[in-house]
Amino acid sequence: MSTATFDAIVVGAGSVGTPTAMYLAERGLKILVVDQFPSPGQGSNKCAIGGIRATHSAPAKIRLCLESLATFSSWEHLHGDDIEWHMGGYCFVAYRDDEERLLRDLLKVQKSYGLNIDWYGAAELLERVPSLGHEGLRGGTLSPEDGSASPMRSCLAFYRRARALGVTFRFSERVTGLIRRRSQIVGVRTDKGGYASETVINAAGAWARSVAQAGGLDTPVVPDCHEAGITEPAARFLEPMVVDIRPTAGARNYYFCQLAGGQVIFCITPDPALVGSDRRETSAFLPMIARRMVNLMPRLANLRVRRTWRGLYPMTPDGAPVVGRSQVLSGYVHAEGMCGQGFMLGPGVGALVARLVTGALEPADEAVLAELAPTRAFGGAEALK
Repeated sequence: MSTATFDAIVVGAGSVGTPTAMYLAERGLKILVVDQFPSPGQGSNKCAIGGIRATHSAPAKIRLCLESLATFSSWEHLHGDDIEWHMGGYCFVAYRDDEERLLRDLLKVQKSYGLNIDWYGAAELLERVPSLGHEGLRGGTLSPEDGSASPMRSCLAFYRRARALGVTFRFSERVTGLIRRRSQIVGVRTDKGGYASETVINAAGAWARSVAQAGGLDTPVVPDCHEAGITEPAARFLEPMVVDIRPTAGARNYYFCQLAGGQVIFCITPDPALVGSDRRETSAFLPMIARRMVNLMPRLANLRVRRTWRGLYPMTPDGAPVVGRSQVLSGYVHAEGMCGQGFMLGPGVGALVARLVTGALEPADEAVLAELAPTRAFGGAEALK
């Protein structure tokens, strides 16, 4: 039996891999997606809470998420799928000098890229987000064109579109090796067979390092654990995703929004990081975040929490993705290390990778690829993670 041959093989059918395959197929390529899980979005995608913002501090993320926002916001109109897109915005609040100073300083960078974002004093911000706690509020930034969508509905929509374009998916199949001929990749080996291609894209999220190592490569992607939860539904009272970046014991920040079904969904960034792949939720999470959320927005005290869960963030040393061609193995493309922002970055990264693979890069792409290059020094960290 001859080995099936493809123009490109994508490893991972999640927040990044599925839209990448879709965009490659839109450009006429014959694409295979291989994923260890039984269906699309079953890795970290199903653990995401759905926020999508371009209001970052890193230029590459701003550009990629602007492209993602264009995809999410127009998807239902163009393709008919309800992905629960809601343009409620993002609100970063400030109750201390440190946060006010940081958020105000970042406006210069954000506005330079054309983002619709402004600082509002306490009274103005309360007019827009009236449920915020009044005491000590200094104000905050609000970016009304950011929003949220359902990670699972979106991944399924991208999958269906990719399938309609001819993409082949192989689920419950784990990559065990990258086949190479000297310094050129020529295919992948799985626990169920092998496939030929001179282009392989690593979009395996928290499992990206094992995929790279299967080909004698490496990538500085290490998973750490973040917990999230969701409440019972309530009539809508909250438009934006609210982000509180004040550090406290056990956590660097937390954020929450209200979904289309009325539930409030929330997540926390632990400090110190919980490195590893243990996805069992803990008893410490809910008391920690509930106290903070109710302090920030007192009316949340009346909502009951339905469930909590734990997901994996594929982290890099500097908190930025790794995207670009390998300088060691020709045909191998990095699309990994999204640092917990794979859902919001996914369509932007997928479109960029499709342009890279087909030799159709746009002028702004070079700067993004330079910022996210696999060969960078990995020093520093983004100011607004």
